[in-house]
Amino acid sequence: MTLVALDHIALVVNDLDAAIDGYTKLLGRAPDWRGASSPVRHAWFQLGNTALDIIAPGDQGPSGAWLAAHGEGLWGLAFATDDMESERRRLERLSIPSTEAFPIRTRSEAGEARIWPTSILDAEGTHGVTVFLIGDTPDWPVAPATGDEAAAVSGLDHVVVSTRHPNRAAALYGARMGLDFKLDRTNEAWGSRLMFFKVGDLVVEVAHRLKDEPNDDPDSLWGLTWRVPDIDAAHARMTAAGLTLSDIRDGRKPGTRVCTIKDAPAGVPTLILGASA
Repeated sequence: MTLVALDHIALVVNDLDAAIDGYTKLLGRAPDWRGASSPVRHAWFQLGNTALDIIAPGDQGPSGAWLAAHGEGLWGLAFATDDMESERRRLERLSIPSTEAFPIRTRSEAGEARIWPTSILDAEGTHGVTVFLIGDTPDWPVAPATGDEAAAVSGLDHVVVSTRHPNRAAALYGARMGLDFKLDRTNEAWGSRLMFFKVGDLVVEVAHRLKDEPNDDPDSLWGLTWRVPDIDAAHARMTAAGLTLSDIRDGRKPGTRVCTIKDAPAGVPTLILGASA
């Protein structure tokens, strides 16, 4: 397996400045990079185990087409590979073709440049989810905390993919993409079947609502769960910043506590997760 991490999550928005403000409040971090590949603008929040790339594409390129069709929200998953061409050939043999690798170039407001090699997987092969392969990139610094580090988001715990065809999704993320299939749990009380696929130290969670009969509709990215060192401090910080949160409650995983952000930027369903007190 050459998929070694979730390099970043791509989020598309209409108003980049508003999204930066919202995610600075949510993450407790300022973006470590603001750049443009004219006319597309973006902001990058580097975290401990992945990054969030917020893109304002206008009507340009694949991200602009997605924004026009679906509106603001999660657009794609970008997986890091330690051997781009070998991984492309492996996935091709498993009926997931991809584009030739090409460089994404962006220049900051200060004139600095970043370049990362990218290949886009065929959307039919990934059942509708936008998936990228990312080649070798530098170790970019973690976005600076705007206050107490313990109250800031430290990383991603899991990203949720919604599916109407759970067995098809299991074959994609487990057998074909080669992620580590850690858990398959059906819970009638939750009304869902959940499958966990580990990559690096985070999880791609595939969720199927039991009331939905399996069919061949496309899968979609649904939501994010962020980790914090101190959930009480994080809850107080985000509330003071003007976000609307639920009360803190026990998480489904033993030893965890969680809260829901009810007005996350771009309408992304968002959960905050911390350890029990």
